[in-house]
Amino acid sequence: MKLTTAAFALALTFAATTVATSAWAAPEPTEKDAIAMAEKGAAFIKSNGKEALMKKLSAKDPDYLQGSLYIDIRDINTGVVLAHPVNPNIVGKDLIDVPDANGKKYRREIVELAKKSGKGWVDYMYRNPVSGKIEPKTTYILRVDDVVLEAGIYKK
Repeated sequence: MKLTTAAFALALTFAATTVATSAWAAPEPTEKDAIAMAEKGAAFIKSNGKEALMKKLSAKDPDYLQGSLYIDIRDINTGVVLAHPVNPNIVGKDLIDVPDANGKKYRREIVELAKKSGKGWVDYMYRNPVSGKIEPKTTYILRVDDVVLEAGIYKK
């Protein structure tokens, strides 16, 4: 009986460790994932309007917030964030010229790129919601009418 109990305990420990390791080792989002999420948001706006997407983002809808990958919405004319699922404190504030940790005015670059090209990538430093650390980030931006959708990934 002791051998069976010990074997069971060992098997249970192994199973728990495997599950924990699998969850911890979930694949990091890719550039492809960021583009897909932004395009999903664009399709939602075209079908339901930007206010409906803003509401989903504010409610932390899992379609648009998946670990460190999420989208936010920025007004293309002012650069003001209209909805942000991870950092609601920046919504409605004029931070267009506030630099990142390296002094880069990336918000201005996002708006300028959106106006010029309609889509593309911007690199900067930002707080990773998963690690809590300031890390290098690349964000895909996609213009939809008078707003910019942003979906970024952290570089490792």
